Amino acid sequence: MEVIRSKAFRADRAWGAKDIANMNGITTRLHWTDQPYKWHVNDGEEVFVVLDGRVEMFYRVSGKEESTVLEPGDIFFASTGTEHVAHPIGEARILVVENEGSV
Repeated sequence: MEVIRSKAFRADRAWGAKDIANMNGITTRLHWTDQPYKWHVNDGEEVFVVLDGRVEMFYRVSGKEESTVLEPGDIFFASTGTEHVAHPIGEARILVVENEGSV
């Protein structure tokens, strides 16, 4: 049993994470960042939940780049094959659920 105060979490580097759970190869991790990630495609589905801060999520649909700003409580679901990149607007704390070892 553990209580995690997500607003108090801060990593020592951008996209640093606290591992919360690994359930049959599906990981749940709390990330802190103040820097963009990199364009990538996960090896499976990804659930991306903004807990604190704001994140502009860029993604490609049929080769066309689009974006949306995610606020606290918003969820971005990347289906298998979705190319995307997260750009925090200031500091952000994000809960990510994905296959173990995914990019």
